[in-house]
Amino acid sequence: MAGFARRALLAGIAGGIASTSPGMAQEAFPSRPLRLIVPYAPGGTSDIMARLIAGPLQTVLGQSVIVENRPGAGSLLGTEMVLRAPADGYTLLLADTPLTTVPTMQAAAGRPTPYEPARDFTPITQLGIAPAVLFATAALPARSVPEFLAMAAARPDTVSIASSGVGSTTHLMAELLIGKSGARMAHVPYRGGGPALQDVAAGTVQATFLAWASGAALVQSGLVRPLGIAAAQRLPDLPEVPTLREQGMDIVASFWWGLLAPANLPRPVQDRLVQAATLAMNAPEVQARLTTLSVQRAVAGPEAFRAHIASESTTWAEVIRRAGLRAE
Repeated sequence: MAGFARRALLAGIAGGIASTSPGMAQEAFPSRPLRLIVPYAPGGTSDIMARLIAGPLQTVLGQSVIVENRPGAGSLLGTEMVLRAPADGYTLLLADTPLTTVPTMQAAAGRPTPYEPARDFTPITQLGIAPAVLFATAALPARSVPEFLAMAAARPDTVSIASSGVGSTTHLMAELLIGKSGARMAHVPYRGGGPALQDVAAGTVQATFLAWASGAALVQSGLVRPLGIAAAQRLPDLPEVPTLREQGMDIVASFWWGLLAPANLPRPVQDRLVQAATLAMNAPEVQARLTTLSVQRAVAGPEAFRAHIASESTTWAEVIRRAGLRAE
């Protein structure tokens, strides 16, 4: 780590000098601490991701990176803080899937659309992804996704699928499965993925979508069973569990995280942040921690990240409208 820190610090100094331009009043970026806004309470995966990258990012940039939790309104409060911040690179957003779902949910409730995800922010880089896993209670007779859907079709509205709350990413994944399969299931919202999974383990509800890291311990204890993975290919951690596509459901859905800045960020500042974030994600301690979280490193450049955000917005908007969901 000491070698990485020295190399990264030198890169940060060189990059900061290179980013100096007349339009920035000859001031190298960054010349003061940065704020990394997490639009959720401490403790969740987004918060963990922010704190994981903040240290190496600070080393690369040569300035403090202060993580600030600003929860509220399903991530809208913290997101709007960054939306309205000066476009100078000193305020960043740790974004995830709700960035792409909140506008449609707000519009469905008759409220003004707060932002357009792919237009109203400057993309820095995607950081990582965690494919969704469909977990079922071990007591369920079904051993595969087709068997689970057959049960739901045979007993409409009696097979239940839990989520971490109405309009949450896990709720939308459940609605995507329901819409694609035509099965009628009872959606049961919880206040978080943890309580939902605990009730799956207890057999109170039959299934839920979550990241593998969330359910791994309960799988190992024999209380829940992974039926399928919503990924393009099988996970290295679960080579024996087939994807949903392999089981006849064309669904690829992941939890993801990335860095954004306010719109109209000067290009030299954007380039510096892209370089710094990429170096930070290469830090050995970051890669080791991602492995323990079962999060796949997925660094992508600004335009690739913008395209991903646009694609996610389209996908989830269709699910929200079809299911008739709206912000509460």
